[in-house]
Amino acid sequence: MDRAQLPLNALRAFEAAARHLNFTRAASELCVSQGAVSHQVALLERRLGTSLFRRLPRGIMLTDEGLALVPVVREAFDRIGATLDRYAGGRIAEALTVGVVGTFAVGWLLERVDEFTRAHPHIDLRLMTNNNRVDLAGEGLDLAIRFGDGAWHGTHAERIMAAPLTPLCTPAIAARLNGPQALGRENLLRSYRAEEWPRWFAAAGLECPALRGPVFDSSALMIASALAGRGVALAPAEMFENDLAAERLVSPFSAEVDCGGYWLTRMMSRDDTPAMRTFRDWLMHTARERSPRSIR
Repeated sequence: MDRAQLPLNALRAFEAAARHLNFTRAASELCVSQGAVSHQVALLERRLGTSLFRRLPRGIMLTDEGLALVPVVREAFDRIGATLDRYAGGRIAEALTVGVVGTFAVGWLLERVDEFTRAHPHIDLRLMTNNNRVDLAGEGLDLAIRFGDGAWHGTHAERIMAAPLTPLCTPAIAARLNGPQALGRENLLRSYRAEEWPRWFAAAGLECPALRGPVFDSSALMIASALAGRGVALAPAEMFENDLAAERLVSPFSAEVDCGGYWLTRMMSRDDTPAMRTFRDWLMHTARERSPRSIR
């Protein structure tokens, strides 16, 4: 069939009639007469050389041929509609899928991302949170924001900001800490990176006490436990600025330890797209302007 001769009006009438199983309701949806819908369906049936509906005394039902055609037509119209929806400001929106470690998403990105979407309405940004375990290719990600040292095999990484770790706890717990050594009497909340507390105590000139209790795979989850008064977390303070400003959390000691930073990553085998470059430029600029611990 010549694409230039596709009977689009007839296909729209058929799809609506198939969905409602009623020519009158289909006509109401399409803002035409019942006779016009019936005429278009008959035109399509003649074009295909087969009946698509059985006319019954109290309505219509699809034939086998009609049942086979419905999903094809519906999918085609859905795809056309989805593509048209991607146009913004005269440009087609470019999809960009970014994986983000949950702590960075909640603690930094989400309160700023509206600025990006307002400035770049042609980019259809999709954020997928994770617990720092990422498969760029397997998950269909264009970019991923991770915490670590920047060394991931086959990956290009650019540091967004440093993220030194420091003890964080409620004011009630902080009130009984008369020095770093007092942490040995507290429940020290820990992440799956077992070296973090030992490195912090070494930086403070102390031996690390025995660590007990649950292990968290997310600093955000660990801080939720700290906010409930269940112990002292070792986490990047900048990701919890709102809790610190509201004095729900306090940082009782100045000692910090650098166990990694936040990085923007992509596969080395993947070429940049315009949307990827735009997001990268916005992210790095915003980090420099808004975050005292940004790139340095």
